[in-house]
Amino acid sequence: MEYKQVITNLIHRIPETIVNFKVALKRSRPPTQAFSEFLTNREQGDWAEDLVKTAVNNYIDGFVAVQYGKSDDIVAGEEGFEKFYEAYQDELDNIGKRPDLLLFRQADYDPNWHYEISRFSQDKLSNIIPHAIAGIEVRSSSFLLDKYDDAMKCKNDQLTHEILAYKEKLLSVYSDVLDSKGKWKELVSSINKDCIDFISFKVPGWRANQRLTETSELLKKLKSCLSEYQKRDFLSFTPKVEDIKVVYKWIQTYNVPHFYFQVFFDKVYGISFQSILEILGNSKNEGNIFFVEADTKNQNKTTTKISIKEGVELAHKVVMPEHRSRMRELARGRLLFHVTFSGGEALLDMDNFKGILGIQ
Repeated sequence: MEYKQVITNLIHRIPETIVNFKVALKRSRPPTQAFSEFLTNREQGDWAEDLVKTAVNNYIDGFVAVQYGKSDDIVAGEEGFEKFYEAYQDELDNIGKRPDLLLFRQADYDPNWHYEISRFSQDKLSNIIPHAIAGIEVRSSSFLLDKYDDAMKCKNDQLTHEILAYKEKLLSVYSDVLDSKGKWKELVSSINKDCIDFISFKVPGWRANQRLTETSELLKKLKSCLSEYQKRDFLSFTPKVEDIKVVYKWIQTYNVPHFYFQVFFDKVYGISFQSILEILGNSKNEGNIFFVEADTKNQNKTTTKISIKEGVELAHKVVMPEHRSRMRELARGRLLFHVTFSGGEALLDMDNFKGILGIQ
């Protein structure tokens, strides 16, 4: 079975409540002005793409990574932006969303490309892209993955201690109250380290006497700790729901396998688009392996957040880049200050890299 048919079959398994392919993607309006945070995020994203491209071309013999995603240095508020934005929307409608990088076997790479084909005509690209063995969407994250994991472990260890302490107090001091209220004693007794990531209950509003009030308040504190423990505590791959639709369209257009790479400032992880769909298509994974949330950092767009540990570690270390401030002058003398990044290096695990892409 060819790749695009495998993806189509997986698409049909995803609940419409997560991604509804029956609803056409709305054409978005061009933003009217840029902000410093946007420029910094774009600079970080560009750095992450270059980090991956350079690592592949330096260390993976027999393969070449080239820039394919849009690389125009134009922002809202500058002359020509609206025309550029509308052309981008047209492209999404016609072929889908380009991955940032394309991976070719050395024999299929033309040195005249100079590792950059993003500005080639669509006709020329249509002849080139089917020869790629992978499309890679590169995302960047402003975290150190190891330190984040350590911090979350400390937090959850502390919450576990508090949860079990509340349980013990309820059973030792307020056992008679729980006995008098149906199955409450059984529920509290069942709480242990193995179930605190999913157990839940509605806090009772007992107020008839002092002991009932105290028991209710203690259950409220227990519920608060459980709720805090059950929040998403992992860094993630972050495919936006609307992107899943346009990535799927690109795959149907070119039949090239697609992958997401997440670049942190200490590691790089990767996951296949196929694996993303398999995870989203299994309802048992929601609330555990993945969450669906409105991303406040991206105009509240609905985003799927899949645990980074569901992917493969592609670089065990990232050498920190240099960073410096830059100023950009827009129309009417408006100034934007943002951060730029340069240098750094991703130390690839070549076996993992080839393994996730299925290459030898």
